[in-house]
Formats: sequence, C-alpha cells, structure tokens
Amino acid sequence: MSSEFELIHRHFTRPTAHTDLAVGDDAALMRPRPGMQLAVSTDMLVAGTHFFADTDPHDLGWKTLAVNLSDLAAMGAEPRWAFLGLTLPGADEAWLAAFSAGLFACASHYGVDLAGGDTTRGPLTLSVTILGELPAGKAITRAGGHTGDDIWVSGQPGLAALGLAALQNRIDLGPTGREHCIRALQHPTPRVELGLALRGVASAMLDVSDGLLGDLGHILERSDCGAEIDIALLPLAELRATGADEAQARRALLAGGDDYELLFCAPAERRDTVLKIAHEQGIALHRIGRLTGPPRQLMLRETDGRLLSPMLSGYDHFA
Repeated sequence: MSSEFELIHRHFTRPTAHTDLAVGDDAALMRPRPGMQLAVSTDMLVAGTHFFADTDPHDLGWKTLAVNLSDLAAMGAEPRWAFLGLTLPGADEAWLAAFSAGLFACASHYGVDLAGGDTTRGPLTLSVTILGELPAGKAITRAGGHTGDDIWVSGQPGLAALGLAALQNRIDLGPTGREHCIRALQHPTPRVELGLALRGVASAMLDVSDGLLGDLGHILERSDCGAEIDIALLPLAELRATGADEAQARRALLAGGDDYELLFCAPAERRDTVLKIAHEQGIALHRIGRLTGPPRQLMLRETDGRLLSPMLSGYDHFA
C-alpha cells in the first residue's frame, strides 16, 4: 500500500505557475503582487452531507475546487492558490487518480496553483483553503447595498436543487431534464470572470450556496436593508422545462442550494452596464427585485401584486 507521501507525490504534485515553493515542504512560499490584497476562504465537503459517497470522483474533484472559487468570485477576486485537506477512508488509487484529474482540470482552467495541503485517514472529507488577489480596497462585500439598488442573480439557480431531488427520487424529471439538473449539481461553474467584471459595478454580492432567499438575508443583515423580490421576474422557464411543476420550480429557485451563482445588488442607474456585462460574457443576468428601506424585511411580490412574507428559507447545517 502506498504511503501518505507517495500518494501526495503521485496525485497532487504538479508544476506551479506563480508559487515560489509549493507541495513538498513544511509550508508554501508565495508573493502577492504589488498593490494587491489577499482574499482567503475555506470550504469543507463531507460525504453524506454535501455529496453522495458514490459521486463520480472526477466530478467531485472539479466541484471541490469550484465551490471555493465561487467564494472568491463573490468578492471580485482573482484566484491564485489552493490548499487541499483530504481525509480518506482508504488509499484507493483509481479513485484518487480520477479525483485529482478533476481537481487539476478546474485548477488549470482558472489559473490556480495547488500550493500544499494535508492527507489523513478517516471518513471521506474534502477541505480547500483558497487564496486570491484583488486591488486593495476593491473587494465586493455583503455590506455595500443601499435602498433602491436592483437585485440580480446570474445563470439559472434552482437546477442543482432539482438534480439533488432527482437523485433522491423526490421528483420525477424527464430523462433530458434529469441529466441537465444532475450535471448542474455535480459540475458547477464558478462565475470568476463575472465577479471580476462586476468590480466597481456591484454594491454588494455573494454566491448562492445555501438557497437564494437565505443567502440574500446575509446581504440584508450586513447592508442593513430590506428587499422585495418580484415573482414575475424570476427565471422559472428553464426549471419548468426540466419537468418540474410551478411549485417545485419556485421552491428550487428560492430555497435550493448548491447553485454557486452570483447574487448581487447594483444601483438602478447601472442597469445598462450590468446588461452589457451579461452580453459580453454570454451569461444570463436576471433582475429579480430591489433593496428596500425596512432593515432585514424580505418580502415577495406575487404576480397579482400582493406582498407576502416568504414561507421558504435556505439550508442551515445546524437547523
């Protein structure tokens, strides 16, 4: 059986592009570029909680890094370095080869160096610490929203939640819809380029990982604002096309997690700029509501004009 260090050397040691000293020593050596600020985030994926133990390891390798890249995208940061903590029940060489191939495919696509990490034996757990750079003082935080700002979301939130429901046999989607939704769940696209383009445009931003309404609540708390979401503006058509009914599509979009789309606010006078970014990047950006005055009050405007408190919430690990 291979030792821990042989596994690291075989599966997780690759040439680096912008790291002075990476995998193989007690610590990595890195230098931020002049005038840049570091953005650092850590995410953990646990078998049975965040993914099924039999998930394709190549997809799992991609997703392990992608969900962390999404956190940097939400700050408008450029990804640079990643550190991988890997807890394994055993040394399965075929699984590790596929997992590392997926991880490095994502790293190569987004220009990330794997600069270090650790491995140990135990229940399958994947943890990444990601580091990125952005010009000092230019980070997009959750705290910059103002009353009257538009609320936007990228892509198609809700697909991943439908994919999870399909895998759990809680929903019956057509074959094409099922495949589309499961793909969204297992192979998310971190919106790194969009996050960079929104620097200086978005007033507040985060990524949708635990459900749109629940995550929007974090912006409302930090920005000390309320919000009104217009049901008529929600992008439900693609979700309905998978085979989901209206109620299933609405629940998936508003309360489903694992989308890793960007939810952001921007002044109303920047609408044309946001739409130009959407066109240039070929990404759908949907204006779904606006920030309002009453702090932390979140309301849904139904298609008949009624304002209602939402009955849905996002995911909470300890709820």
